[in-house]
Amino acid sequence: MKLLRGEGWRIGLRSDVDVYKGLVGADGWAIELTEDEFKDFCKLATQLAETMQLMSTELSDGEKISCTLETEDISLEVDGYPDAFRLHLQILKGRRLEGLWAAEAVPFLLEAIAKLI
Repeated sequence: MKLLRGEGWRIGLRSDVDVYKGLVGADGWAIELTEDEFKDFCKLATQLAETMQLMSTELSDGEKISCTLETEDISLEVDGYPDAFRLHLQILKGRRLEGLWAAEAVPFLLEAIAKLI
């Protein structure tokens, strides 16, 4: 398993198992994800980060924004400022989970996603 981690985040990918190939988490929680869930997570997190950067030109100083993207399996929401936002995950099918990454951890998590995909 290739596991990347830092303060307030962790993400991993494993190709030698059948069902739960991915892992995401923070300091107090983690969940294994199916390959499709993991791909959705990485794609949506990247899209939301890009959206936040695009919105920075549309917002006034100090204005916060919230944005959500969903697939059939997961929902990801960002909340905060374009340069400092939290990331909230919900698993929508099968087992249930809600998890949150603090704004301080999100940039590092996004860097790790880029290394894994």
